[in-house]
Amino acid sequence: MALPTSLELQIVTPERLLLREQVDEVEIPGSEGYFGVLPGHTPLLASLAIGELWYRKGQEKTFLSIAFGFAEVLPDRVTILARLAERADEIDVDRAESARKRAEERLAQQQSTVDYERARTALLKSMARLQVSARIGVGPRTGGMKRLRNLS
Repeated sequence: MALPTSLELQIVTPERLLLREQVDEVEIPGSEGYFGVLPGHTPLLASLAIGELWYRKGQEKTFLSIAFGFAEVLPDRVTILARLAERADEIDVDRAESARKRAEERLAQQQSTVDYERARTALLKSMARLQVSARIGVGPRTGGMKRLRNLS
């Protein structure tokens, strides 16, 4: 049996089918860390974290912001069921930057009324959005992934 030469990548959110394309490679933010998928990969099911997903077609990489859900990997297909997923050109950079600042302010407070896990999640999502938007030159580069990993 010949190995597949490409992968069908599907990314689905509760609102829509975001993507269905043939790709050469995918890197996914799993809850246990980032992992890459090439055609012929061993089947697996993984939970998703907040982060940057990218896929490659030829020499061109495309980046998306993604948060929570599951990835099903088969030798010829990757299906992402995500709570949130956005293409770089869909990200509102000003809104993401405002969310980042609000979350950082909440995390800096020393009050018992602050929901720190919720603030941390908001910070991670906003930083992932800013990182992805910076890939196409939409917003300022934030050094986001380095900062994201330090928060995990």
